[in-house]
Amino acid sequence: MPRVRVNVVAMEPDDLFAKRPDDPVNQLIRQDIDHLSIDELEARISALTGEIERCRTKIQKAVNHRATAESLFKR
Repeated sequence: MPRVRVNVVAMEPDDLFAKRPDDPVNQLIRQDIDHLSIDELEARISALTGEIERCRTKIQKAVNHRATAESLFKR
C-alpha cells in the first residue's frame, strides 16, 4: 500500500474565526443599521448586551477552571 503524506498545520482559534468572511460577528458589524427604528436598535443593543454577558460568564468559568487545574498540579 502506498504511503500518503499529510501536512498538518496548527491554527490558532483567532485565525479560525476572526478572518472568516462568514463569521457572524463580521456579518453583524457589516450590517446596515440606518433603516432600523429606535425600538429595533434598542432590541439589538439588548440582545448584544445579553451575548456580551454570556461571553463574560464563559470567560470567567474558563479562568476558574484553569486556576483550579493549575492548583491541583502544583501540589
